Amino acid sequence: DDYVVATGETHSVRKFLEIAFAHVGLNYEDYVVIDPEFIRPAEVELLLGNPAKAKAQLGWKPAVSFEQLVTMMVDADLDRQMGKTVTA
Repeated sequence: DDYVVATGETHSVRKFLEIAFAHVGLNYEDYVVIDPEFIRPAEVELLLGNPAKAKAQLGWKPAVSFEQLVTMMVDADLDRQMGKTVTA
């Protein structure tokens, strides 16, 4: 069967950037440039995964918060840059 593994929460790219850059002591606005050429012409208003089926049938629930996930991603990228082996 197919299941959606998601938190059921929605977060903006801006929030992702704020958390990721803050994790390494930086302000994303000093590094990120928004290029209008890459903005979707018909932006989707809401992208939200519904994990209800996975929760009901598998007893699945998120083990980490959005902020924890973002910082884990940043840490993995930093480790990779330092030549460390990244394992799940």
